[in-house]
Amino acid sequence: MSRLAVVGAGSMGAQIAQQAALRGMDVKLHDQTDEQLRKAVESNRGHLNRRVEKGRLTARDAEAAAARVHTTTDLAEAVDRADLVIEAVFEDLGVKREIFAELDRLAPAAAVLASNSSTMAISKIADATRRPHACVNMHFFFPVLVMDLVEVVRGPETSDETVDRAMAMARAMGRTPVLINKEIDGFIVNRILHAATQEAYRLLDAGVARFEDIDTAVEKGLNWPMGPFRLGDFSGLDITYRARLHMFETTGDERYRPSPQLEAKVRAGKMGRKTGEGWYRYPKTDN
Repeated sequence: MSRLAVVGAGSMGAQIAQQAALRGMDVKLHDQTDEQLRKAVESNRGHLNRRVEKGRLTARDAEAAAARVHTTTDLAEAVDRADLVIEAVFEDLGVKREIFAELDRLAPAAAVLASNSSTMAISKIADATRRPHACVNMHFFFPVLVMDLVEVVRGPETSDETVDRAMAMARAMGRTPVLINKEIDGFIVNRILHAATQEAYRLLDAGVARFEDIDTAVEKGLNWPMGPFRLGDFSGLDITYRARLHMFETTGDERYRPSPQLEAKVRAGKMGRKTGEGWYRYPKTDN
């Protein structure tokens, strides 16, 4: 299980590939454009260089890890010898199904096909292939180079062998996997986080407290490293909003309806750190 391919060179996919490379694996990283692949390589080199500066990685090891990520715009080249393929494109079901259909055609018959999706269970994607038994969710957490957890989620047709191989790959990448045996919206972490942050938004919408004070209360009282609003800015308020909207539309439960104030931030283009403003404002150097 040493040959890994990652499809999608955004922030998640790029860091998934680099994390595997740091553990000695040669990885194929695919995206549709050379420009996106260039950005991914530059971003990863920045992360590696900061580790060198902090004395956590030697310059030689950083260069070797960077060199183990091989980029390509040719999907067939990316996956033709892969033991496991991780799809890490944006959260669009139609796009994911199209990619899985292509992976089914191009990847070796014995390859495991995994989706990094945090909101779409593998059963919604796997039937686009002729190998639903070999399809599974492998949900990494951002930033992948820092966050240790991987949620491995079994679909109704996922085989035991596929689960074992996904768990083994996560461990080989230096990450801690947990197994979810039944598909459920939000999996484990996001489901629990969603319940807590929804309550924070309800307090804000009801005028109980300012978002800054809610963050402070959670950080100091619950010992969270970030309060829910600061965390939303870090992750991206658009991602937070889409996750809540998905839960609401899937369940029809009013408890999951996104906060009007969150929706207003997203519609105004205030997505958090990546845009320079969300609930808080950030200097340009932070973006």
